[in-house]
Amino acid sequence: MGRVALVTGAGSGIGRAVSLALHDDGYSVVLAGRRRAELEKTAEPPRDDSRMLVVPTDVTKPDEVRALFARTRQAFGRLDVVFNNAGTGAPAIPMEDLSFEQWTAVVDVNLTGAFLCAQEAIKMMKAQDPRGGRIINNGSISAHVPRPNSAPYTATKHAITGLTKCISLDGRKYDIACGQIDIGNAATEMAERMAGMAEPRLDLKHVCNAVLYMANLPLEANVQFMTVMATKMPFIGRG
Repeated sequence: MGRVALVTGAGSGIGRAVSLALHDDGYSVVLAGRRRAELEKTAEPPRDDSRMLVVPTDVTKPDEVRALFARTRQAFGRLDVVFNNAGTGAPAIPMEDLSFEQWTAVVDVNLTGAFLCAQEAIKMMKAQDPRGGRIINNGSISAHVPRPNSAPYTATKHAITGLTKCISLDGRKYDIACGQIDIGNAATEMAERMAGMAEPRLDLKHVCNAVLYMANLPLEANVQFMTVMATKMPFIGRG
């Protein structure tokens, strides 16, 4: 059996692009996301369907996450890489106008979903032979600096940084490495929706290359944090 990767949010944007890059690099890829039709688009020919497994999953639901990892074990026998990519945002409105439900929806997907997937990944990776694996969390430039009217998204992405450090610390005794990629303005449909801001954007191929570099390191090496961004986006400072 070759290398096996699992990608959440695999039905669009960064998740779809990274899934295809992993597949083209020789991985068997488990595609997780809420929309079966979009996952099946990711898996469309000419991809080798024996190395693509579509598993519709809501990462906010513990039972569905457990079933996702059980299907992965059943189909491929092991798991080498998880790309914790599923994410969502709230409307860009003043913090005081956000509803509790809007706040909770973002926390549930971006933070709780990543935790639940990491938890199941650790259980599987520490028990398999050979032992170990790698978890890559999709952070964001928002893990460092906020945009206006972005409290739920920014808070969860800051929290992902803490989760990444905890997974790294708690997983290393089981040969489990964990790193975080912070992406600045990748050219996706989500970025198009946000882009009343006419900011420079980054071609998705550069994001895919960065994730592949992280994924393909031997387990004795780790990229703890990587920022890949459009050179001219206003992240470093003003002016």
